[in-house]
Parts: sequence; C-alpha cells; structure tokens
Amino acid sequence: NPRNPWPNEKGLSSSKHFSSIAKRVKTFSSIPKAVKKSDLIIATTVRSRDFNIPQIKIQDIKTINAKNISILFGQENNGLSNQEISYSNYILTLPTLNKRSLNLSHSISVVAYELSQLETLKPDQNKVDLLKSDQIENFLNFLMKTLKNKEFTTIPSKRLKLEISIRNFLKTSKIDEKSLKTAYGILKFITK
Repeated sequence: NPRNPWPNEKGLSSSKHFSSIAKRVKTFSSIPKAVKKSDLIIATTVRSRDFNIPQIKIQDIKTINAKNISILFGQENNGLSNQEISYSNYILTLPTLNKRSLNLSHSISVVAYELSQLETLKPDQNKVDLLKSDQIENFLNFLMKTLKNKEFTTIPSKRLKLEISIRNFLKTSKIDEKSLKTAYGILKFITK
C-alpha cells in the first residue's frame, strides 16, 4: 500500500538502469492480497518477537516444497509490525554484528544474492508441503467472522491478538490441506 502511486517519475528515475524491472513492479493494498499465491512467506526482522514462528536460514529454504516464495521486508525506520509478521511461515534474521539492523536496500540485496545462490544447489528430497497463504487467510476470515457472530470477544485489541495467534498456529503447525478442510467442515456444521 505505497504512499505514492506506482509507477511514478521520481521512483523510475531513481531506478537508473533497472527501469525496465521497476516498471513491472506490482503494488497491492494489503499483505494478504500480495501473498495470496505464495506457498511460503518469510518475514525479515532483527528484533526478537513473542511469536512461535520458527526461524529459517536462507540455505534451508531449499528444503521446503515452495514454488512461490514471498519475502516480507519492513519499512526503513520501523521494520515489520507483529501483525505483518503473523502472515509468515518463517522468520529470517540476517546475522549482523551485535544484532544490528541493516539498511533496507542492503537487506534486500543480501537476501536476493543469497536466494540466487540457492538455484545452483541440489534440492532436498525431503521437502515439506505447506498450506497456501490464501487457504489460511480464507479459513481465518471464516473463523473470525464466526467468532464475531457468536460474540466471542468484543474487544478489538483482544480480537487482533487472537487473529495473530491463530494465524501463527496455522502457519507453523504444518497442517495439511485435508486437515484444514476437515476443520472447515466441523466449523460449518457447528455454526448451522
């Protein structure tokens, strides 16, 4: 959800020799819309968070059966919020001296370089299939709507924490598509 509409003259002129790439950049109004087709979402952060989202090293990405990968980078001054991180399957922290944060452009450059090196590595035969982001978000939206209708909690801050907690559980528990469909079916039956 960029502050200035994209593409814009200032941004394209800043891209210098990469304007052909910059012109193809897509923008989205929210993280769920941006990662809808992603099999794997990795959030980058240097700060410790109160989440149960596992850490991942770049070289371990090849062990996960993911065709479409999204890497979330936060704003230059604030990084990613807890809610933004909750959309991820893994957290990636680049090792730096004294756990200092890197400039955003440097972080993106390091991650892009490291990912480019993975293509030359032999893929791991023990890959793990994950739920797609849109499957999780559709289920979570249905669940939160059901809880709201049942007046499970009327306090917005508690509802947001619950949503983050459930998303965290779904992203990290390695639930397969069949199990998610079963949960859907049970919820639909109970709420008839």
